[in-house]
Amino acid sequence: MSSTTTERNQLEATPSDQLFAWSTRIASGLALLSFLLVLGQVVTHTPLLGQAERAEALLVVATAISTLLTQAKQLPGHKVLLSATIVAVLGGGIHAVGSATSIPFGPFSYAEAIGPIWFGWLAWPMPALWIIVVFNARGVARLGLKPWRKTKTYGFWVIGVATLLAVLFSLALDVFATKVAHYWLWLPTKFAFTWHGMPWTNALGWALGTLLILAFATPFLINKSSRSRRLPPDYHPLIVWVLLLGLFGTGAAMEKLWAAAALSAVTAILSTGFAIRGTRW
Repeated sequence: MSSTTTERNQLEATPSDQLFAWSTRIASGLALLSFLLVLGQVVTHTPLLGQAERAEALLVVATAISTLLTQAKQLPGHKVLLSATIVAVLGGGIHAVGSATSIPFGPFSYAEAIGPIWFGWLAWPMPALWIIVVFNARGVARLGLKPWRKTKTYGFWVIGVATLLAVLFSLALDVFATKVAHYWLWLPTKFAFTWHGMPWTNALGWALGTLLILAFATPFLINKSSRSRRLPPDYHPLIVWVLLLGLFGTGAAMEKLWAAAALSAVTAILSTGFAIRGTRW
């Protein structure tokens, strides 16, 4: 882009546009700062804000807000809010049902470290966590599938790839949540094989939950304006994805859970290669 074009765009920016841009930078900066704090806690085994849960709570909130603000660069604000509400309500509802009935994830119990439990069944971070997972998984899928954007099956491929990414993310997240941060614990089941104590029904639950959520939210996440097609690729979802997987992998490595650390690393590498290849095709 030429300097003349850049200057003209800056002159045309309204005060509300500038406020939005600053808000996005502040939220992203807080998310990065909280990520570094949590990473430091994982490596040093020392709470850096008095209690480990404070930095982790800040990471969840700031990452969710920065994710939604980044979405608002490409979509009208009311669509972002509506889709975020759908994701939070459905995701939170699925986890509340899972906590109460063990369906669809399997039997688990929240630990004190996760913080307040709403209505006795829903841990407060879960709706925000679903926003982080669904929006950023979809963002990475859209980057990788960019060359096929004009095909008739593009939307279904985005949903499918985003669901696969969400399942892989949940496998890395669960090890961090149970073995490192101690947010919840899995209760005994009759399944012969588990993933570090996690029954494989948890992966199925994340897959079904992501599919259900995207089925309802996707219509509000489609921007049909011609301007959206001219926007440069948005790498924010990929950055969030890789950093969080790096955090989970580091936590697993610190606990000498090498299979989980390898899963996080491989998922991050494949996601990065997939996304960059798609944008440069």
